Amino acid sequence: MHNRKDGLTRAGDVNPETVIVERAAWAVGAAILLLAAVAVLVLLGAAAVIGATSAHAAEIVPSIGLTRATDGDETKSNVGLALRGNLAGPVLQSEIGVSYRSEQYFDGALKAKMIPVTASLLVRPIPEVHGDVGVGWYHTKYDYAAPIADETKQEFGVHVGGGLEVPIAPRAAFDLTGRYVFMKDQESKLVPETFDPDFWTMSLGLALKL
Repeated sequence: MHNRKDGLTRAGDVNPETVIVERAAWAVGAAILLLAAVAVLVLLGAAAVIGATSAHAAEIVPSIGLTRATDGDETKSNVGLALRGNLAGPVLQSEIGVSYRSEQYFDGALKAKMIPVTASLLVRPIPEVHGDVGVGWYHTKYDYAAPIADETKQEFGVHVGGGLEVPIAPRAAFDLTGRYVFMKDQESKLVPETFDPDFWTMSLGLALKL
């Protein structure tokens, strides 16, 4: 019979190699995030210059919604904020976004708190409809029930989805977006020893044209 205590990290145990690896992961993740942010800002600036003749080349989208992981216990709420800019007129847009979500696994024995930072391309065959594809950096804290030690990880994933915009004013529209995020299976300190962190989100935002 498997012993759940086998291979578990005690709260007081500190492995120097683990600390170095975690710090390196933080540094790499931060560098990639910074490069992604700079790239998107450059693209937004270029879009503003190229599309100077067309009004409102960029938009900001605060949102609230629902999310659930493939192996999660229940559906949870999430909040987010995105910045979008035109790349090829209104047909192709870039987006950088950040959000916060939480999840429970194994009947509440494991709680995950996640901050996704994403970069996406949005294709609009018509102004009111968009298809989405992109990548993300996911900073996640895993809170285990005592006495198992908590841990923090940074992972990468990809997402696909789409949405619908409904204009409500000349410079504002409701944005309904759904996405599915693909991530690699995660190791667990519980039984079973792995779980699927893939998740979906459905959000309602207010797109404000700048």
